[in-house]
Amino acid sequence: MGAIVAQGLGKAYKQYPTRWARVADWVLPGRPRHALKWVLQDISFEIRPGESVGLIGVNGAGKSTLLKLITGTSQPTTGGVRLEGRVAALLELGMGFHPDFTGRQNAIMAGQLLGLAVEDIHARMPEILAFADIGDYIDQPVRVYSSGMQVRLAFAVATCVRPDILIVDEALAVGDVFFQQKCFARIESFIQAGTTLLFVSHSAGTILNICDRCIFLRGGQVAFDGAPADALDLYQAELLGRIDQAPDQILIHTAPAQPIERARMTALAGKTGSISTPGADCVGVRLLDRHGHERSTLVADEAATLQIDYLLHEDVIDPHVGFKIRNRFGAVLFETNSYCMRRAPGPAAAGSVLTASFSLNLSLFPDEYTLTVGLGAGGHGEGSFEKVLNYLHEVHSFVVAPNPASIVWGGLVNLHPQLQFDIR
Repeated sequence: MGAIVAQGLGKAYKQYPTRWARVADWVLPGRPRHALKWVLQDISFEIRPGESVGLIGVNGAGKSTLLKLITGTSQPTTGGVRLEGRVAALLELGMGFHPDFTGRQNAIMAGQLLGLAVEDIHARMPEILAFADIGDYIDQPVRVYSSGMQVRLAFAVATCVRPDILIVDEALAVGDVFFQQKCFARIESFIQAGTTLLFVSHSAGTILNICDRCIFLRGGQVAFDGAPADALDLYQAELLGRIDQAPDQILIHTAPAQPIERARMTALAGKTGSISTPGADCVGVRLLDRHGHERSTLVADEAATLQIDYLLHEDVIDPHVGFKIRNRFGAVLFETNSYCMRRAPGPAAAGSVLTASFSLNLSLFPDEYTLTVGLGAGGHGEGSFEKVLNYLHEVHSFVVAPNPASIVWGGLVNLHPQLQFDIR
């Protein structure tokens, strides 16, 4: 059984103002002529045997550096790490494959680095070749391989024997979907057999599916260590630029979301093309899961609620609120408003807060989406308004994660098909 214990890990690199300062630092004793650039500071955690732990953070948060310290390919400036058990790591594409050697030769060398005897590697070669499925390329130089072929062979070699600890750093992202499914099936079989997993990914669905715990790195420090859904909410918030607190001040929504407090109301801003007027400000956009908890990551095919708050600065006789969901390519997947739903809230006075709560069945394909919201007055026709008071493009984003209880489907939306057979 494998375990990972990190205690006070830190990594700093020397930064020199000039190249001559570097030379002087080498040959002349005395005061240092460099500054330290800390990439990681005071990283401490324990991963127990059999745990599946995700590691997330924006680019530059220190994820890859941390994995290099754990696997020993880089040495820490402070602290230390202890590993228990045999480790298989897929940190970078190709696992150090030599471009001029064939795939078979590289597989043998990589297997030896994993601690396997040459005889064992040859015995397992048919299984490696079958899993990698790169055909005759196995006897071609690796320099002619595509990135997908390299990761196929690298993963096949790294997992030809179940390790006590498996560390994967986003390498599977380059493979095709069928190979990814095969890799995740093998990873899940390892987990069930007791392998400890440390998995770096930007995919919310993957983290939720295979990890029972998640570490969120922010600015080279552990900002959160706990439930994957909460960690992903914080990660999504940082992507939106909405976390400006110190790590110990970040709030986790563990209770049902409460109505926004007037004292804390601030006007939200949208992307290019948004409309703001003196008549009203959008002061809150929230997505709630089926339990009423505010989330940035929701599960596909489950009930959700979208709440939009507007602070009115003028009397509005016939206000209406709407929203629009776009995918990562900007395509509109759905849009509606209270006028089109034939639901009018009635007159609202200046100084009041109008909250619209839309109940949704989130039948979207697992992916990332954005929300555009708007407030208009005087609805008519098929959804036009006499006056637009507020219209914010991409004011909020969210992630839809796969639902393991749902059917397997593809496309943009789940039509929830019902199936019946009749054999005569």
